[in-house]
Amino acid sequence: MCNVTRRNLLLAAASASGLTTAGARTQPRKPAAASEVNQVDPVAAGVYFHQGDIENAGHCNNGWIIFKDYVLVIDANFPSGAQNILPKIRALTPKPIRFAFDTHHHGDHAYGNAVWNDQGATPVAHTGVIEEMKRYETGHYGGKPGRWEDTRKERPDVAASRLLPPSVLFPHELYFDDGEHRVELLHLGVAHTHGDAVAWLPKERILFTGDACVNGPYNFVADGNVEQWIGTLDAAKKLGAKIVCPGHGARGADTVLADQQFFFQQLREQVGALLRARKSPREIYQSVGQIRGELVSQAKIARYVSADSLAAQVEKVYTEMTGHAFPADAKASKSARLLHARAHALQLV
Repeated sequence: MCNVTRRNLLLAAASASGLTTAGARTQPRKPAAASEVNQVDPVAAGVYFHQGDIENAGHCNNGWIIFKDYVLVIDANFPSGAQNILPKIRALTPKPIRFAFDTHHHGDHAYGNAVWNDQGATPVAHTGVIEEMKRYETGHYGGKPGRWEDTRKERPDVAASRLLPPSVLFPHELYFDDGEHRVELLHLGVAHTHGDAVAWLPKERILFTGDACVNGPYNFVADGNVEQWIGTLDAAKKLGAKIVCPGHGARGADTVLADQQFFFQQLREQVGALLRARKSPREIYQSVGQIRGELVSQAKIARYVSADSLAAQVEKVYTEMTGHAFPADAKASKSARLLHARAHALQLV
């Protein structure tokens, strides 16, 4: 049983980031939710959104589209997340679940592939997902133990399952169209990872983004590129979505894309200002609390600011801008990787 609580993680991260304990406990005010955790949310006829319980189970959000003859699931989730929504889909339709689309390679979005495969579904993803899996799932590909092996130590649902990489791959786009529903799987560029893809429903103007866009303090930046992410969000905005179903957090309107993008733009502006002032890496690291204050003060992006990951986000931007990392004893990115892994591996207690 995991003995690390979310509160302990937040307090540890606050200490590592130079934030106060009070700052770790105080979260920015969140806007009214357009969806509820663990509830089936009918977004349009035959189109559903499900907000996963990341706080207690590490689950991502899911979506599914009921076509004439089959069901397409968006994101495989962790095995327990897949098992959570499977009966909810079955309560809506007896049609076979034929495809599970992994928006990217992270465990909370792809480790449930075997659950869907056992139901007859084929995992689908952008080619970059396999490239990323070969980089990080080294145990599966004949190397030393990788992320799957690390995660199974923390999560019984992963330990009881098997890693199943997607087998239907697309380099740019893949369409599902039965005359009633059209779903376009699109790789718009590097964002949260180098293999992100989204699911776009042009008729309903609904966009399922995976973690290329989240609605809250859930941005993990280590596997992506913040500068390119901003451009990828530009491409997403041009689709003209009216409803955005993010990878984590509540369903929202098109403004969620703009808010996510503005958060990264402001983060880069804050780090860039310190660089222009010729601040040292250590001084920038020590300025994380100041940066947090500046970001939280802006109402449209305050909800994206997290005590447990801001230092790593600052370091990522600093590294992109300079090619250098923070001093070794700062350990911002290492702490964030641990916190990200732990947050997605918490067991129900």
